[in-house]
Parts: sequence; structure tokens; C-alpha cells
Amino acid sequence: MKVRGRFGRFGGRYVPETLVEALDELERSYEELRDDSSFRSELERLLRDYAGRPTPLYFASNLTKLLGGAKVYLKREDLLHGGAHKINNALGQALLARRMGKRRVIAETGAGQHGVATAMACAVLGLKCTVYMGELDVERQSANVKRMRLLGAEVVPVRSGTRTLKDAINEAIRDWVTNVETTYYLLGSCVGPHPYPTIVRDFQSVIGRECRCQALEAEGRLPDWVVACVGGGSNAIGIFHPFLEDPVKLVGVEAGGRGEGIGEHAASLCRGTEGVLHGAYTYVIQDEDGQVGETWSVAPGLDYPGVGPEHAYLKETGRVEYVAVDDASALRAYLTLARTEGILPALEPAHALAHAIELAPTLPKDEVVVVNLSGRGDKDLDTVLRWLELEGAG
Repeated sequence: MKVRGRFGRFGGRYVPETLVEALDELERSYEELRDDSSFRSELERLLRDYAGRPTPLYFASNLTKLLGGAKVYLKREDLLHGGAHKINNALGQALLARRMGKRRVIAETGAGQHGVATAMACAVLGLKCTVYMGELDVERQSANVKRMRLLGAEVVPVRSGTRTLKDAINEAIRDWVTNVETTYYLLGSCVGPHPYPTIVRDFQSVIGRECRCQALEAEGRLPDWVVACVGGGSNAIGIFHPFLEDPVKLVGVEAGGRGEGIGEHAASLCRGTEGVLHGAYTYVIQDEDGQVGETWSVAPGLDYPGVGPEHAYLKETGRVEYVAVDDASALRAYLTLARTEGILPALEPAHALAHAIELAPTLPKDEVVVVNLSGRGDKDLDTVLRWLELEGAG
């Protein structure tokens, strides 16, 4: 029997009593609007005319030739308005907020892409926007902070804890508890309490639906492999979900960081244990006492100590394979794609690309590997250039 808000034994709703009614209201509203023809029509128009969908499925012929194995395709979410897949969910939830009569929207962000997407969605839909961002991420992603402020959003640096995404989410939840009557919390990934993991997955599944059709058109069949990076996991669940019933191998790639100890990586599924984080039962990086541990990744968008509960379920059932890729491999993959295809990937999907670069040469040349290129890499230029300088490359 399927339990409401659960993926197997994962998921659920572990929140303060003050948020229960708000989550019930959100669930009711979403259930009413998800199949409403006018809501769907407006969202489809925004995704097409404002965000720039559909995004191409690009055959990376130079990279394929270099690797000498399977064909490598890139699902080009980096070409969306704002430079990442985050706009798919931001537009959907901002439209939902407006339909619910909530005129103030709050959000959290790590790499800044969700914050930028939320700021854009609020601007175009006439909503007030506040974005919480860890102080460390504010420093690492200053360009995105400037973009958010230019778009009219208030950016609030969070100075508590590790000063990263986890702490930004904590502050956003505190704000929501205080202002629940007038404020909509636009959660950026498929994490958190029910119904957020389902809502975010549904809005991001446009990636996988398009990819299926495009692969059939390009190759006359579905891909053999689909690879995506996993932090909270929204881009991955978005491309994976429409393939779950198909004989397609799915691989989620976490941030292996710079070591295997707590505080050295952000690989919740590969190196974490089961627990509760931000309102859901899932895999969490934590110590023996259940205290949430610090994380590290060169990619700010992967620097999160948990993962969406549906990913936890897909790991447990074996439907998706999850692996970890370290910082150095992701940085090398960034450079490889830049110099073979003239594309700068964000450091988040560079982790997925790094795994594909290892995988493709081991496969027959008639197999097809799709990498979800979930964001563009201009936001990471300073990080990459510092690495090149340290490595003596260039």
C-alpha cells in the first residue's frame, strides 16, 4: 500500500505543528491546480516563451570521438533563461503561489541558480522575493548575488552554522513559520516535507519527457544510460522519472569532494546514513549521535548534507545506481568539455560529466549515454581559474 507522502519508507512530514496547516493547504492547492487546464496552459507558455523550452539534446561528437566508446549526448538545460534547470520549478511554484494568493515568496539557494530563478519568476509574475543564502556561498557566488539583487530580490546572508545551503534552508523555514499566512516557501530541490518532493519532481520532469522524445528522434530508440548529478537531486529526478519504467540504466553522481571523512564530501547516498533532515526521512551525512555533519564540494549546488527522499527509495530498490566523483575529476571534466565542445558546464553537472567520461570508453560504440547538463559554468569561472593556477595548467 502506498502511504501518502512516502517513497517506500522514505519521505514523510517531520515539521513543527505551525507548518502542518500550511503544508496541507499547499497539497490541496497543488492537487487542484496540477490538472487545471488554465494553470497548465500558463505554465507551458512561460516555459516556452520565457524560459526557452524545449532545450536541445546535443550530440557531443568531439567528446565522443575523444573517448572512443559510446555516443555521448548532452541535455542542454544550461541554455535555459538564467542558465540552469532551476527555472522549471521556480516558474511552476511561483505560479502556484500566485494562484494561492501568496504575494511574498521566500527561497533558499546554494550555488545561487535557484535564487536567480526564483527572483526572475517573481519579477515576471509580480511577486515580492526574499532569498536566503549561506555567507560562504554569497562569497563564492557573488555574480549570482548581484543578479538576484538587480532582479529586485532581497538577499539575506546566513552567518550561522556552516554558512552554506543547509543553514540557508534553516533560516528560510524560520521565516516561513513566522509569516506562514502571507508567505510562500519556494523550495528549490526535491527535498523537505511532503508535498515538496513530489511538486518539484513533477515540475522538473519536463526534462525527462523532452529527452525521451528527442532520443527517439535522434537515435530511433531510448538511450542506454542517463547520468545526472545529485545534490538535493531535482535535476536528476527530473530527467530520471520519465525513464523509470524503461530499460534504461540511470546513474546519479554525488559530490565526492576531497576525502571520505565527514566534512570532506557531500555524498549522502554513498556515504551517509538514514535520518531526518529538513522535514523528511532520507539519507543524511551525520555522526554517530545523529548530528548533521558538515559537507564539502567544489560545486556549491551539491554542498548539502541530505538528498531527496525519492532518491533514497530509488537507491534502496536498486533502480538507480549512485556513485561519487571527487572535486579534481569534476574540474578536469569541466576543462575537457570546454576544450572539446566549446561548452562551459556548471561544476555541478561536471560531476556527472566526469562519470560519463569514465563510463563511455568502456561501452560499445553503438550505445548512447545522455548527460543532463543542468547548468552553465560561467558562475564557476573564478573557482576553475584558481584550480588551473594551482595545477600549473592553462
